[in-house]
Amino acid sequence: MPNPSPLQTLIELAQDDVDAAAQRLGRAQRERGEVEKQLNALVEYRNEYYSRFTTSAQQGMPAGNMRNFQAFIDTLDAAIEQQRRLLTAATQRVEAAKPEWQRQRQKLGSYEVLQARGDAVEARKTARREQRDADEHAARVLRMRADNA
Repeated sequence: MPNPSPLQTLIELAQDDVDAAAQRLGRAQRERGEVEKQLNALVEYRNEYYSRFTTSAQQGMPAGNMRNFQAFIDTLDAAIEQQRRLLTAATQRVEAAKPEWQRQRQKLGSYEVLQARGDAVEARKTARREQRDADEHAARVLRMRADNA
């Protein structure tokens, strides 16, 4: 097996970098999705709990239960706020990973363009060499016919 060209080695390394950046971006997006899902569940639970409490409170409720309810709502609100901060941080990680992935893709694309240009130059050289060989062969055939005539 022939040794790969230095450019091919760079392309392979750049592809590895793109793959790694894509994995980091995907992981950040998944983490963000999980955090958002947890936030939505907390908000939904708080709303349901508040609704149930409101219904119970309309029928009359001891003051102790009211304090317990308010303390629990405060705890839920704090958890929701913390989850919102986590969501903001997760979104920032996603936004930070995107440019890195794009930069790696651009670097890979640059190497691929260089390789394509090199391949085109080599193809033109090969075509010229084949054309020259064909012209030389045709000239030999013509000389041989002229010598035989």
